[in-house]
Amino acid sequence: MSATPESGPEAKSSSLLRSSSIVSVMTLLSRVLGLARDVIVAQYFGARADAFFVAFKIPNFFRRLFAEGAFSVAFVPVLSEYRTQRAFDEVRLLVARVSGVLGMALLGVTCLAVLGADYLPWVFSPGFRSDPEKFALTGDLLRITFPYLFFISLTAFASSVLNAYGRFAVPAFTPVILNVTLIAATLGFTDYFEEPLYALAWGVFFAGLFQFMFQLPFIARMRLLVLPSVKPKDEGVRRIGKLMVPALFGVSVSQINLLLDTLLASFLEDGSVSWLYYSDRLNNLPLGVFAIAIGVVILPALSGKHAAADKEAFSRTIDWAVRMVFMIATPAALALVLLATPLMATIFYYGEVTAYDVGKMTLSLQAYAVGLLAFMMIKVLAPGYYARQDTKTPVKIGIQAMVVNMVLNLALVYPLQHAGLALATSLAAYYNVFMLYRGLRKSGVYQPQSGWLKFMLILLLANSALAAVSVWLMGAPGDWLTWETMQRISWLSVLVGAGVVVYFAVMTAAGLRLRHLRGELF
Repeated sequence: MSATPESGPEAKSSSLLRSSSIVSVMTLLSRVLGLARDVIVAQYFGARADAFFVAFKIPNFFRRLFAEGAFSVAFVPVLSEYRTQRAFDEVRLLVARVSGVLGMALLGVTCLAVLGADYLPWVFSPGFRSDPEKFALTGDLLRITFPYLFFISLTAFASSVLNAYGRFAVPAFTPVILNVTLIAATLGFTDYFEEPLYALAWGVFFAGLFQFMFQLPFIARMRLLVLPSVKPKDEGVRRIGKLMVPALFGVSVSQINLLLDTLLASFLEDGSVSWLYYSDRLNNLPLGVFAIAIGVVILPALSGKHAAADKEAFSRTIDWAVRMVFMIATPAALALVLLATPLMATIFYYGEVTAYDVGKMTLSLQAYAVGLLAFMMIKVLAPGYYARQDTKTPVKIGIQAMVVNMVLNLALVYPLQHAGLALATSLAAYYNVFMLYRGLRKSGVYQPQSGWLKFMLILLLANSALAAVSVWLMGAPGDWLTWETMQRISWLSVLVGAGVVVYFAVMTAAGLRLRHLRGELF
């Protein structure tokens, strides 16, 4: 049967663009609230929140590693295959058995972590040992925050089911609940605790529970809310488990690298963990809004194309995703580097945050921004492997990249302190991207389409104009620390607005059209 216009390449790319846009809008809402959350936390605690950030980062690390990382890239391709090739009852059975095995494993890990909470800081923040009070507080907070892993991992499982069926909006909106809960905990409950950081820890606990409960009605509407069944020898469960083992490293190398940054930062100047956290959060705004959104959308799409043995469409989908990342990542990275001080001063220079803190956060933000393109590229290249159920190749690349990061950490931490850790993570990410790209090209899975030279020239012109306008309007970075709050907010709004207008105006003048964003070639 010949393809109708609605089912052709342009329609497929248009559908991906539309789905990515929906996820991006929902994610943007979440990230804006997340930024508001960080501003409020910074106002209340400044750089004193090191203990909480470590206690929050540990379950978050495992969440990204197992739930949103290895599990999702192993589960979605298998679920997509079941959905395409098997009866609906078999899909329900797979969901029941995977949820049962996953739930039991999470419960065991959570119980062990809560019992051993006093010892985990020895692994993840050994530098805190020089401050016994901070070290003990980290363990106490971790005992409250770690169960978040149980709830949020089940949430990620539900999100994977929804994404596999093209329901992208609900999973993208769910993180809003975390940010709203933590904002409420900070503003409404810190006065009830002798140590105010406990309010944040309990906020994390309940946020995980609320997010999981929020998704259940949507799963039920799809008739996939089934009773868990613990059948570890089930064919589908075993396939997912087999795919997960190597994927633990392949998809989550950036998270491991960030955790290494935290570990080394605990030995540095007091406040280093917080400076890295705030910088990483701001750098993650474009990463989460665009790259992760595109990666979430293309994984089930690529899995379906692989199941249908449509190699041309598979390659075309990767090429579309790579172009989208270049179009968003290059101006975002450039803006973060050039406007680091105005951004940090406008967003965080309140309450307990000092001008010294702003200077330190500026350095690490610029270092992370150098790697933004690489961080975003990983999110769209890795699915090219996982959709084909190849998790071994990314793990080899991931281990290599992690070794590169560790070597660069040791080389850069002494001369550049916490900013050296951020720069090492960025440089290691580029190594990761190069190896992923080379592997896709050598295997013949990805073949860049025509028009890349013209596209890159358009990007060069647009980014040059963006840089010129940003430098011209920004003025002296130090002046931003002397201005009143509203003056900083107003002028930053002008800066960002002018940059966006100039960037897209130049791209349009140079020949970029909406049809190109939908997949049409130049």
